[in-house]
Amino acid sequence: MDLGLRGKVAVITGGTVGIGLAVAEGLAAEGANVVLVGRNGERAEQEAARIASAFGVTAKAVAADVATRLGCDDVIGNTVATFGGADILINNAGTGSNETILEAEDSKWQYYWDLHVMAAVRLARGLVPAMRSRGGGVVLHNASICAVQPLWYEPIYNTTKSALMMFSKTLANEVVKDNIRVNTVNPGLVLTPDWIKTARQIAGEDGYQQHLQSVADEAGGMQRFATPEELAHFFVFLCSNKASYSTGSTYFVDGGWLKTI
Repeated sequence: MDLGLRGKVAVITGGTVGIGLAVAEGLAAEGANVVLVGRNGERAEQEAARIASAFGVTAKAVAADVATRLGCDDVIGNTVATFGGADILINNAGTGSNETILEAEDSKWQYYWDLHVMAAVRLARGLVPAMRSRGGGVVLHNASICAVQPLWYEPIYNTTKSALMMFSKTLANEVVKDNIRVNTVNPGLVLTPDWIKTARQIAGEDGYQQHLQSVADEAGGMQRFATPEELAHFFVFLCSNKASYSTGSTYFVDGGWLKTI
């Protein structure tokens, strides 16, 4: 099936590991050129070179912290300099938190606001104008099931991901007449390196897999973690011409974890 992505340019934040890297690989497999954004420059260069070689596309590495204005400016500047702009923006960079509302300081709230919300705002402001001139585009936001079904131990993550969902909806309304589609994906449990690292810290090398299964069992539904590739398939579809009538929506890809309709 031709998804109509050959020759497109996709910017993926948090694109050097986990879900972001899987999305980059999925897009490259369809012939899209990719901009891999991550804080670890060496890893970004290695993954960009591997993807370029494996799929025969142009892959640009950008070392940047998108939680900062300068980092977002670097992403925008490098994308414009290399490709003249982007057709697809995947706002994927993010991380979990662990705090209580009564104990968390302002600085922690501000950091997560900058990482999960302002990065999406700044990158849209910098990349959407070129999408307009190119005849349209796609913006996807990787939020979380926690945007609507909060976990007790990460109120800042819950709040900022919920705000990202609303930003996505309002951006969709603003650019719909420019043939730019904007959607949100709310994943559930995805087996990323961060999950494995945390499980090993909690349960050790011999017990981490059992710990992960207990987390999945508690979530219910399919009672398993998704692979990053399973999420990537959905992202790639939403980027494609096959999703041409979809904008302003939020999609749950959570294996049945969501408890409401």
